[in-house]
Amino acid sequence: MTGKDAIQSALASTKSYLECYVGDYTDADLLVRPVPTANHAAWQIGHIIAGEWYMVSSQLPDAKYPELPAGFAETHDNKNAGADGPAGFLTKAEYLSLFDQVRAATLAAIAGLSDADLDRPTTGGPAAYAPTLGKLLLLAADHTLMHAAQFSVVRRKLGKPIVF
Repeated sequence: MTGKDAIQSALASTKSYLECYVGDYTDADLLVRPVPTANHAAWQIGHIIAGEWYMVSSQLPDAKYPELPAGFAETHDNKNAGADGPAGFLTKAEYLSLFDQVRAATLAAIAGLSDADLDRPTTGGPAAYAPTLGKLLLLAADHTLMHAAQFSVVRRKLGKPIVF
């Protein structure tokens, strides 16, 4: 397995975890907080989408990402963490469709890289937390898993079955 293969595998598996955790969520369930100060799943999924779109496109400007809806990045940035819904938030189907499109664009961009490209230094803001392209792409997978794992607590609060 190459480094590129490992990154693609991590991105595929974390996508499936996210989809599994919210598979039986309703649109209303996406807005449930496990505790008052925690972010709900709608904000977190949007944050994952916007974060991946920004991180990867900042380093691979030729990647073919879908256009995000107007105001989407701002609604889901850290400054808006803790925002209530439903105003400004999407439906589950809309989030999952956009997540699929962004993840597919990331995987397509990786397909055109060599393993040597993964050692290329990143530039701009992402360089502070992911100094190479390979580390940045792994961060996209880690970021997905970190947020998706938080949905487990909401699942318990909602009385949904354990999925992992």
